[in-house]
Amino acid sequence: MTTKLAPTRGNLVKLKRSMNMAQSGHDLLDQKRQVLMMELVRFIDAAKEIQIDMESIFTNAYKALQKANISIGIDTVEDISESVPLTNDITVRLHSVMGVEIPDVDPLDDKTVPSYSLHGSTGAMDSAYSQFRKVMSLIARLAEVETSVYRLAVQIRKTHRRVNALEKIVIPSNKSDISFIASVLEEGERDDFIRMKLAQKKLN
Repeated sequence: MTTKLAPTRGNLVKLKRSMNMAQSGHDLLDQKRQVLMMELVRFIDAAKEIQIDMESIFTNAYKALQKANISIGIDTVEDISESVPLTNDITVRLHSVMGVEIPDVDPLDDKTVPSYSLHGSTGAMDSAYSQFRKVMSLIARLAEVETSVYRLAVQIRKTHRRVNALEKIVIPSNKSDISFIASVLEEGERDDFIRMKLAQKKLN
């Protein structure tokens, strides 16, 4: 397939400049993709660790809740739970990894002193409260990791498409256009050289 550009030296220079930019862009995007992939693998490993912790932490929390229900009754546990204030001290910071905003959630304190009155409560209730603070801390960490994995995966997909477009369309097209224009110019130079020789013979 031939280029739509006129086979001139000016267009050849422009194509070579465009080719260099496309190649540089390809290399940078490929490096970006590799960095993002390493970050993604790191977060996936973190997610696996959280899943391992999740089973034991949730199991312990629900066992503690069952003991509290048996100890003081479900209604009392529900009344006490309503006195626990909503957690609004979750701090989320963002840092950029190759242009991708990754959240950092400050660890929650899972050893907070109960906000409810100790009167009418039991050790079982205190244990359930403590265990569910650990659950909340784990969920915050899980949200951080899952959000990071999602954002990284989306950006990796976009970067992969751009790398493929440069690798399979833009760069081969530029190479083809450069080859075509260069061959036309070379053929023109040969024709000019032959005409010049013929003209010299006529003059002699």
